[in-house]
Amino acid sequence: MSETPARLVQTGAPEETEALGRAFGETAPAGGLLALTGELGAGKTCFVRGLAAGLGADADEVHSPSFIMMTEYRGGRLPLHHVDLYRLEQSRIDEIWLRDALYGNGVAAVEWFDRLGAASPDDFMAVEFRYRSPDGRTIRVTARGARHARWLAAALGD
Repeated sequence: MSETPARLVQTGAPEETEALGRAFGETAPAGGLLALTGELGAGKTCFVRGLAAGLGADADEVHSPSFIMMTEYRGGRLPLHHVDLYRLEQSRIDEIWLRDALYGNGVAAVEWFDRLGAASPDDFMAVEFRYRSPDGRTIRVTARGARHARWLAAALGD
């Protein structure tokens, strides 16, 4: 599976991280999969709030799904599945709800995607969040697969 060169985006405030998520939501294809990684509090849920807004869902409803593993947001042009694998036990990787989220016709934003290990899909958008200063973040975005490469180009420009 081919991988695009990494694109780096700097954000200095939560509103900028949300705006980036909105750009991805406005251009999201059905079956889009975002693999979100980064430290606790690095901006993953903030990004998903923007993603929901870009899809037309109620961004105010978005919260970290840490204790329930998945929240579905409807009301936009595509359903959004917000998954948090922080507490996922390896024995639960093949559960149907997770497969439906990863391979469904909506958009899936999966926090702690790296916990899937060898079970992870080959075609996705990797979004890695890193602190660069107390208020800033560097967000590294890489697309794997043609569909996600087109999405990356649409969201961030060529």
